[in-house]
Amino acid sequence: MIRGLVAAAGLVLLWQGFVWITEVPPFLLPSPWRVAQALVARADSIAGHALVTGAEILAGLALGALLGSTMALTLAAWRGGRRWLLPLLVISQAIPVFAIAPLLTLWFGFGMASKVAMATLIIFFPVATAFHDGLRRTDPGLLDLARTMGATRGAVLWRVSVPAALPALASGLRVAAAVAPIGAIVGEWVGSSAGLGYLMLHANGRSQTDVMFAALFVLMLMALALWFTLDRLLRRAIPWQPDSLLSLERS
Repeated sequence: MIRGLVAAAGLVLLWQGFVWITEVPPFLLPSPWRVAQALVARADSIAGHALVTGAEILAGLALGALLGSTMALTLAAWRGGRRWLLPLLVISQAIPVFAIAPLLTLWFGFGMASKVAMATLIIFFPVATAFHDGLRRTDPGLLDLARTMGATRGAVLWRVSVPAALPALASGLRVAAAVAPIGAIVGEWVGSSAGLGYLMLHANGRSQTDVMFAALFVLMLMALALWFTLDRLLRRAIPWQPDSLLSLERS
């Protein structure tokens, strides 16, 4: 924690030093002090927009994780459907969400639904692929042991493969938490009346670069808080997953 704060302080000092040395105009790159002033002056407005964006991110994360996990389980349980569903899984990411954002806004409107849909599309793929990869790579010895004991195919899936694949699912969820804000922000850029993305566009139109940086700073804090909170919860939910890197650092 302390090292992270020191690193952040160092970056702020470098930023401030660059502004002093180059004398770059504030409308191109405001100083950290100007950004802090804008953050304080517009605290109420930024907080309101942050709540909207946060709700979109959490809803998209929950829905994307649910759909991604369901897709991975379907691929693992339905052998005949893999050849049909796997191409659909790839196609879901072949078309950039930036390209279909206007369509989603047209279909779901300018409210929260279109932003949640975009966040869901971005989150769906890493969760589905990570979980499916974990299900595919279950220890063959465990599978043979379960079959020898007379376990049915469904029992093998739920009692052996799924618990063994939970660490892979956790990795997918961590990636999803890191990219979750992208869908919400892109949706707000395409069309919205609230949210940090809307605030950044509005500030950009008025050359309020300090407000844009303040909104971006709040979005960064939200993304970090989401990732570290989810990481802590996943570590507690999967206590049997070894942290070999941590053990190596301590040795």
